[in-house]
Amino acid sequence: MAKPVLVAVDDDTDVLQTLEQDLRGEYGSSFRLMCSYSAPGALEAVKRLKLRNDAIALFLADQRMPEMTGIDFLEQTREFFPDARRVLLTAYADAEVAIRGINKATLHHYLSKPWSPPEEKLYPILNDLLETWQVPLPPSFDGIRIIGHRWSPQTHQIKDFLAGNHVPYQWVDIETNDEVQYLISANGLDSLKLPLLLFPDGSHLVRPSNVEIAEKVGLKMRAERPYCDLAIVGAGPAGLAAAVYAASEGLRTVLIEKQAPGGQAGTSSRIENYLGFPLGVSGEEFAKRAVAQAYKFGAEILTPQQVTNIRIEGLYRTLTLADNTELCCQGLIIATGVSYNKLNVPGIDRLTGAGVYYGAATTEALSCRGDNVYIIGGANSAGQGALYLSKYARSVTILVRGDSLDKKMSKYLIDQITETHNITIKVHTQVIEVAGRDRLETITLANLRTGEIEPVSANALFVFIGAKPNTAWLQGVLECDEDGFILTGIDLMRLRKRPKRWMPGHEPLFLETSVPGIFAAGDARYQSTKRVASAVGEGSVAVQLVHQYLLAL
Repeated sequence: MAKPVLVAVDDDTDVLQTLEQDLRGEYGSSFRLMCSYSAPGALEAVKRLKLRNDAIALFLADQRMPEMTGIDFLEQTREFFPDARRVLLTAYADAEVAIRGINKATLHHYLSKPWSPPEEKLYPILNDLLETWQVPLPPSFDGIRIIGHRWSPQTHQIKDFLAGNHVPYQWVDIETNDEVQYLISANGLDSLKLPLLLFPDGSHLVRPSNVEIAEKVGLKMRAERPYCDLAIVGAGPAGLAAAVYAASEGLRTVLIEKQAPGGQAGTSSRIENYLGFPLGVSGEEFAKRAVAQAYKFGAEILTPQQVTNIRIEGLYRTLTLADNTELCCQGLIIATGVSYNKLNVPGIDRLTGAGVYYGAATTEALSCRGDNVYIIGGANSAGQGALYLSKYARSVTILVRGDSLDKKMSKYLIDQITETHNITIKVHTQVIEVAGRDRLETITLANLRTGEIEPVSANALFVFIGAKPNTAWLQGVLECDEDGFILTGIDLMRLRKRPKRWMPGHEPLFLETSVPGIFAAGDARYQSTKRVASAVGEGSVAVQLVHQYLLAL
């Protein structure tokens, strides 16, 4: 985090140099110093510091300056840094002017020139002012700020993208933050051009795409070389585990992820049944640690990047990426995971991202403080989401089509939900409609036993209703079942005929697909166990099978 700033303004060269020397000698280790001979020039610099979200602790300004008086300068700085301490530098004859300026510019003190010796007449006064400045203020945020509406789908998408890629940001709600209008107008924009991203270097992006954000924050989207030993598509638990094991064993490894590392597991508020973490681990922390391990061993991670086509050329597999670049590899692991099924009811498309969310959407939890929220789903992901949201929401209601949570949810989660006072479970219930003008306001519930229809007020709806594999792009390349899950190993023989590309005498390895040298791991694989530990295990096993395949070439 950047050090806070001390601003000194005086048109007298000798006075300013003396002031700068005294301030730097006493406060240089804890504060940055900005000195100016021009009050208007200093004011422009103050505006730039505001846009960069820097902190100014103290202003010192001379009263008698040709372009702007010290009192006028200090008064104008209140618009940008109202909590900063303000000191007026005066000649002895200006004492009365300084006293009148106390109310006008909210002066905290005035100093008569000269202030020699500073140990007696300068530092004790500034020390007291700086001490009182530091007490009430929280630490400044030295990162990206997102300005937008809470109910904007694009704002939600940007927050999810940055959070998923572990890029720190500060969310600034246009409806609740007093500084928003200044930040918007200072960038030459209006409130219709949101969301707005402000960066520490003073630049900004308006309604950016994921690719634009990635380029700005320095995410890697292109491989260093057009060839690698092993390419992995999908950076969920299976893909991350494969990248760690492959890179650690000397394979030149490239991991490709279209959104953010971690997959569905990365959005989980807490994973409590993962081996080695008795207190549980958040999906964000799990993904962050796995990414760090992969980087440690030399794996490349491309995100956000997407594979659009696979071309089989003898012993090589060539991947075409979304930016039309190509990556050639000998071994390939598909670990694209699954995504939540869409809720098919009236009003759903218009309100997705504006009160209706798929998955845990942990970035929205703080915004749900004091709200009534609903969750659709009865598996572990829904239970984890309910427990996390209950820390902020007034009430959380879990809607289940069946007669209990017992069939799909782990017992430890059910026990915790039962003990949480603001979580309610409604069984034999489904949502048949969502409604609201520009955000979710009501949902309509139907009791599957009695047929009773009940509209209820809702601020947010989180949907966890099963999942489908992210394999549509593999049609015509790999053999899948009727639901799109990738067939591997012995399951390739379920129709009692060998895959077209297999040579006589070569049987598919455990996780090998219908194309030799292409393996599948994790939730996208047919009949895989939908658990984080299982996906990690399959990812690591897939790497050993890749080794076997490469050795046999």
